[in-house]
Amino acid sequence: MNLPAEPPTRIDFAGRDGNRLAADVAGPVDGRPVVLLHGGGQTRHSWGTTLQALASEGWRAYSVDLRGHGDSDWVEDADYRIEAFSSDVLALVTSLPRPPVLVGASLGGLASLCAIGENPGVAVATALVLVDVAPRIEEVGRERIGQFMLEHVESGFGSLEEVADAIQRYNPHRPRPRDLSGLSKNLRQRDGRWYWHWDPQFVGGRMGAADETRTSVIEPERLEAAARRLKVPVLLIRGRVSDLLSEEGAQELLALVPHAEMVNVAGAGHMVAGDRNDLFNDTIVSFLRRTTG
Repeated sequence: MNLPAEPPTRIDFAGRDGNRLAADVAGPVDGRPVVLLHGGGQTRHSWGTTLQALASEGWRAYSVDLRGHGDSDWVEDADYRIEAFSSDVLALVTSLPRPPVLVGASLGGLASLCAIGENPGVAVATALVLVDVAPRIEEVGRERIGQFMLEHVESGFGSLEEVADAIQRYNPHRPRPRDLSGLSKNLRQRDGRWYWHWDPQFVGGRMGAADETRTSVIEPERLEAAARRLKVPVLLIRGRVSDLLSEEGAQELLALVPHAEMVNVAGAGHMVAGDRNDLFNDTIVSFLRRTTG
């Protein structure tokens, strides 16, 4: 199937707390739904051409900003725990006409994993695609992401060129874009400077180290338990040069979910969809064709 491309439509969903979740939707109204959920510190625009690629295959494709990210609401109590994100996913999918395929990168993948695995009596999804994430991740990669997110959180950037330079330092394997206009979708301009398009409290609020008041997004035992309960088709897409998800971490997920498949994307790091968008799209489309008819 190769339907003509049409511009996506901007819509809103309601999250667990009535918080607004901004989304773009494309594809036939009666198409089977697939929901794209980005990683922490990203936005719904982080998928490159994936939304349109799925729409052209006849899917009703939704790309959603997580709470505290992009055009979605920044929550006043700074509740950016994994249960808040997964509950938002549950609220979103139950508002759709039928259960979707969930495609989650990093944080979006963890939220999707919990939404499915912790609600066995609910038809949350027909399949799950995890993008470079599993219950076990590498601390070095996690710290590098955190440092990148915190580096300019208060000072911002003087220009899009500075943004591109920072991304190039973080992702040296990815070619620096010639056209920088697309970067503006992931930033906001204020007082002549550019700032990341997510709530600074996401890295300083209730997603930090676990104690009596704070719960980490990364809870390995909880994530492992959720993974063991997965019954739907599962695909893990790993960036071959990822420093967040190692080959060992990926194999541990496959042991937890014996029916899962895995694809290593050559030349891609943790940001698989952005690093090798065409290969990423081909991998997802092939999986959906085989597992969902």
